[in-house]
Amino acid sequence: MIEAAIFLIFPLCLAAAALTDLFTMTIPNRIPAILLASFLVIAPFSGMDWPTIGMSAAAAFAVFAVCFALFAINVMGGGDAKLLTAASIWFGYHASLIYFLGAVSVIGGIVTLVIVILRTQADTVMAMGLPLPHSLTVAKKIPYGVAIGIGGFLTYDQAPILLIAMRGLH
Repeated sequence: MIEAAIFLIFPLCLAAAALTDLFTMTIPNRIPAILLASFLVIAPFSGMDWPTIGMSAAAAFAVFAVCFALFAINVMGGGDAKLLTAASIWFGYHASLIYFLGAVSVIGGIVTLVIVILRTQADTVMAMGLPLPHSLTVAKKIPYGVAIGIGGFLTYDQAPILLIAMRGLH
């Protein structure tokens, strides 16, 4: 049961966040709340020791501090900051967090570039019969939740809680 939760909650929350951010330019508060709360409930039962859980919380707090600063200077949206913080606790204070944040940064750059190109070529793309979400063509913001979701999918196999759960299955 714990393993199933570990395998499902994180990817489903990231997928939901990415899709809602893409189509509405918002990330519902319940998604980061579910990610954070579920980690805090599942981690002790997964075989993860308390110091590792504490270091995961410390890592998430560090990510939150940076995200809060970026939000304060209007570089990052609040939903993106909450989602990145909540996702970071799953990677912990571990090299996997660096992989995750690196992947999010690279994918974020690619997503930004694609959206800027789509916005400048929106009439051409829509004339080709490809429908674009209204949020992509009109909004001034970038749906960074998409990059967080893709980055999370690409690196989740490195997350300590997942590695512990996989050891338990063997």
